[in-house]
Amino acid sequence: MIDLVYKYKKEVFLIGMVSLIIPLFYITYVVITSEGDSVAFTIGVDSVMGYILFVYYIILISLFVGYIVYWLIKHIRYLLTLKNEKKKTELMHLQSQVNPHFFFNMLNNLYGLIDKDSDKAKKLVLKLSDMMRYSIYEGQNNMVHLKEEVDFISNYIELHKMRYHKNIDVTFTKEIENENLKVLPLLFIILVENAFKHGLEVLRENAYVHIVLKTKGKKLYFEVVNNFDKENNTEIGIGLANLKKRLELVYPKKHHLSNTVYNDVFESILEIQL
Repeated sequence: MIDLVYKYKKEVFLIGMVSLIIPLFYITYVVITSEGDSVAFTIGVDSVMGYILFVYYIILISLFVGYIVYWLIKHIRYLLTLKNEKKKTELMHLQSQVNPHFFFNMLNNLYGLIDKDSDKAKKLVLKLSDMMRYSIYEGQNNMVHLKEEVDFISNYIELHKMRYHKNIDVTFTKEIENENLKVLPLLFIILVENAFKHGLEVLRENAYVHIVLKTKGKKLYFEVVNNFDKENNTEIGIGLANLKKRLELVYPKKHHLSNTVYNDVFESILEIQL
């Protein structure tokens, strides 16, 4: 309030002077026009001047209250905007962390494949470039169509199938009512990549990754199940922490993420109310 008065000190001074002059003018008027020796200063509507004074102070108080309300609304909106900008900046930072982790791993695999099978390496590079284009351009958006995320995951799966020299059991089951639903970009890749990293990358045989994506109305269900080697660490680490934070920022109290380990199976389930 002090800052507000200081900022508009000229206006406050002018209003204060006018507010003092009017009562003084009223008193002077009463003294001159009345025959009494004293003046009873009251605000009422018994005279024209009293009525004017009464209306003036009602307007003055209304303006003052209105200005205080305006000031409060303005600063609340400013704080909300600041909070949203901070949220957006934090979200962009988290999304930018997803890309390097995935692409560095893939580039390392490509490096080893160039001398062994150059034709396959070229195909992998083309597929990888499409994925990089999506993650760089679409990954910076606030929201993308669900279809784009589905295509990204499908390309990821195809990319891995192309580079493996062993039989792998990977399924991606989709039951989607509306592919135009808007979702957070790069939403599923961490859970999918984790399944490949701790399952298919390590196990020499009988490895599998089963992915299910369902939508009903605005409810989204995403499940990833994979087997793994019990002797290896199954922690998702930074990737999971990143995903949890992004979900909290974009879908507060509208999502549920669970990760369950039983025997040699790791199951991740993500449910979101879009």
